Amino acid sequence: MKVGCIGLGDIAQKAYLPVLAVQPGVELHLQTRTPATLECVGDSLHLPAAQRHAGLDALIAAGLDAAFVHAPTDVHPQVVTRLLEAGVPTYVDKPLAYEFADSERLVARAEERGVSLAVGFNRRHAPGYAQCADHPRELILMQKNRVGLPEEPRRMILDDFIHVVDTLRFLVPGQVDDVTVRARAEDGLLHHVVLQLAGDGFTALGVMNRLSGSTEEILEVSGQDSKRQVVNLAEVIDHKGQPTVRRRGDWVPVSRQRGIEQAALAFLDAVRAGKTLSARDALASHELCERVVRAVDERVA
Repeated sequence: MKVGCIGLGDIAQKAYLPVLAVQPGVELHLQTRTPATLECVGDSLHLPAAQRHAGLDALIAAGLDAAFVHAPTDVHPQVVTRLLEAGVPTYVDKPLAYEFADSERLVARAEERGVSLAVGFNRRHAPGYAQCADHPRELILMQKNRVGLPEEPRRMILDDFIHVVDTLRFLVPGQVDDVTVRARAEDGLLHHVVLQLAGDGFTALGVMNRLSGSTEEILEVSGQDSKRQVVNLAEVIDHKGQPTVRRRGDWVPVSRQRGIEQAALAFLDAVRAGKTLSARDALASHELCERVVRAVDERVA
């Protein structure tokens, strides 16, 4: 099975390549326009020259069975379109694109071509978060905060807050009837944003503060007089009277803790089985992000 990896930055090197490089039956092919990076990563994985490609044309010509796209978001529309046109099942980092119209076009093109398109919402596969889907969820609260990182609204929401948006969508137990956005911005930079999703019997709150004084990610789901809390994707605390704590095992890889390994392998399993994956649900998270961007822009204006 020939699998291409396009873009060899931090996310590829730290999270995906360690998983892909050890899969039985996978012939890994790399592509980047940066010769030094291609040489360094190729050497670290002991890949022959025939599996290192400076251009996308050469990579596609190798006869790929699947591709992982970790290139910058700005080039996602161009790269993903090329892969879909070549009939290559494609897994791409979130977001699909910064503009919703581009994301919409990519999903439509994948469906027209009958080619798998998957978006890397790894938190749906993270063990701690997956366990929250089995817990009562009358109230959901997710915080993903940073230190000293106010940013232009669209990039902050599509690059980072989209994880919060998609996780809330994954966990809400019913149809969302109300969407509310609050935000604070100054000098064109977004400081914090709060998203509320509400429906029959539940409320979900997503919070991101880029001036919080702490880098943290906390998810809480509660209902029926019990609560489950996940701290930094590594520690699960159940509250029902006396709290009980479950921590990530000492030898559990970070890629597995964060759901990246599971997401990548689920994609490869689908390709092997000849199953066509749709990014239509992922597009719904992009659409909700677009609503957040527009609400924030109105407040900034």
